[in-house]
Amino acid sequence: MIQLNYLQKNDTVAIVSTARKISLEEIKPAIQLLESWGLNIAIGDTIGFEENQFAGNDKERIADFQRMLDNSKIKAIWCARGGYGTVRIIDQLNFTSFIKHPKWIIGYSDVTVLHNHIHHLGFESLHATMPINVEKNSKQSIATLKECLFGQNISYEIISSVENKIGNVTGELIGGNLSILYSLLGSKSNIITNNKILFIEDLDEYLYHIDRMLMNLKRNGYFTNLKGLIVGGMTDMRDNEIPFGKSAKEIILDIVSEYDFPVVFDFPAGHLNENNALILGREVRLEVGKGKTILSF
Repeated sequence: MIQLNYLQKNDTVAIVSTARKISLEEIKPAIQLLESWGLNIAIGDTIGFEENQFAGNDKERIADFQRMLDNSKIKAIWCARGGYGTVRIIDQLNFTSFIKHPKWIIGYSDVTVLHNHIHHLGFESLHATMPINVEKNSKQSIATLKECLFGQNISYEIISSVENKIGNVTGELIGGNLSILYSLLGSKSNIITNNKILFIEDLDEYLYHIDRMLMNLKRNGYFTNLKGLIVGGMTDMRDNEIPFGKSAKEIILDIVSEYDFPVVFDFPAGHLNENNALILGREVRLEVGKGKTILSF
């Protein structure tokens, strides 16, 4: 995919909400963070807008995001929070100006809709924390956001989980929130996994539904030519009164057991305070050993 220009001091970053409502007060820590990096900030109209759960109605969220897409002086758009709502506006957005003047689209969770849509256009994007989370995030994960945006070398080394499947591969990193990926199947924003390394994470899902979503991916061939699987936070998983009988890790291992690609568990990204940044669409090297796992960009 096409690599984006890294940020420089005095560049402008827009903060908008494509999904759930958020106040200006809630994003002040993020504004202060960007200012400390020498960046300028453009606050979208959707910050402070409200229609039930949403940051304004669909037309308002479309107009706000479109304005930032079309402004060539904006070098990155940082989505303020997730929730739900991005899928309601994605097909009304015009990416013509974005293609001419591409910029970083930053976020995770519901922003997975944007990541996958943009990948169909051939551009990278940044899976990373969002303004709503900045105060709770670890210093390490905030540092990785800056490193990715400003073009510093990124490499992660973590202790390998005993459940990992060993192996070394190179490929483009794609993915995001599993529930969102599942919801995009069959759409023009559908995930493409052939010869890719897939990252998944999720929050507050029933274990049986994790199984259902992964089985759908499997039945539709999304694991057939996959090069590797990275599993981030599977946070606050739920179970029924009659237990499903498997953990999220066990579900994943069972479903991908017939494939020989490496699998990494407990990668520090997703709905976690340690939500490290990942450049989606970038070719990476994944080395999964018994003692440690290395992901190099």
